Amino acid sequence: MHETVHGKMANVEQTRLVVVDSIINEADQIRLFRVRSVGDDVLEKYEPGAHVDVVTPSGFTRQYSLCGDPACEDSYLFAVKREVGSRGGSSSLHEFLSVGSELRIGRPRNIFRLHDAAEFHLLIAAGIGITPLLSMAYRLASVNSPFVIHYFVRSLDQAAFAKVLSSPPFWGHVVFHVGVSRDAVAKELDDAFSSIAAGTHVYTCGPNGFMDKVVAAGERRLPPDSIHLERFQASPTNTSEERSDAGFTVKIASSGQTVRVAEGTTIVRALSEIGVEIETSCEEGICGTCIVGVLGGDIEHRDQCLSKTEKARNDAICCCVSRASSAEIVLDL
Repeated sequence: MHETVHGKMANVEQTRLVVVDSIINEADQIRLFRVRSVGDDVLEKYEPGAHVDVVTPSGFTRQYSLCGDPACEDSYLFAVKREVGSRGGSSSLHEFLSVGSELRIGRPRNIFRLHDAAEFHLLIAAGIGITPLLSMAYRLASVNSPFVIHYFVRSLDQAAFAKVLSSPPFWGHVVFHVGVSRDAVAKELDDAFSSIAAGTHVYTCGPNGFMDKVVAAGERRLPPDSIHLERFQASPTNTSEERSDAGFTVKIASSGQTVRVAEGTTIVRALSEIGVEIETSCEEGICGTCIVGVLGGDIEHRDQCLSKTEKARNDAICCCVSRASSAEIVLDL
C-alpha cells in the first residue's frame, strides 16, 4: 500500500498490540512484515482488499493493505515501501523494527471489496499497488473464480511478490508489464481490456495517474461502477469544478440537535464541538472511515472513496472533506 501523505497521530484506544513475527526484504526498498497477536488475543478476520492503520515507531499513523491470504487467521501481512522523503513513517518501520518488536495497529477496514456477482475479475496494479490485489487473488484462486492480474513494474527487482505471483496458485493468471514507458501505458491497458466480456469487474491500485488511465480504458468498455479503485493519496483538486465553502447546518436525526459548520471547518470538527465524535483516519476523503448516512439535504461530494453511483444516491457523506450544498443536511446519527 502507498504511504499516506498526512501525519495524523494515532488514537491508542482504537488500536491493538501485535508483535512482529518475521521481516522479509521482498523487493528493492520494500519489506514484508508479518505480525501476530500478543497473548491470547485473536486477530479479526478480514475480507480481501482490507487495510489497517499502523502506528509507526515515529509515532505517526500510516495505512497499509493486508496482503496475505485472508484464510490465514493467525497473522497479518503488510508490505512497506520506503518512500523517498519519508517524514518518519515508512523509514521508521524499515529502520527500527526487528523480529520481536511490538506495534499498535487498528482493526481491518475495507471499502475495496471483491464483487461476488462478477463473472470475471481483472486486477491491475502498478508498483506497491499490488498489495491489496494480492489478497484478492488469494481468495479468487481458492474459490476457482476466473481472474487475471496485470502488474506494471519498472523492473523485476522492484516487483514485490514476483516469485509468489510466478508460482501456484497464481501461475497462468499473471501478466507482467516490465519497464513500460509512461507514454506506452495507455496502449498496454487498451490491450489488456481488449478481450474482456460483459460482467467483468476491474480492481486497480497504484499511482493516481496510472489509475486514471485504467479508468479511462475501462470506461470505454464497461459501466463505471464495474471499476473499483484503492487510493492512498488524495488526487489533485480539479479547480475547474464549482465549489462553495459557505457554511451550513448539520442536524442529527436521532436527537434533533443542530450545529453550524462554518466556512473553513469540517463536519467532523463541528460535531466534535457538541460532543458527537465521528471516527476518522486519513482526513483526506480516501479511506471511508468517516462515512455517515444522510437522510435529508444535498451533498457536495469531495471524497475519493464513494463510487459515482453511491454519490448520485445522495444518501451518504464523507464527513472529513465533503460539505452540504443545501442550507441544511440531516445525518443518520
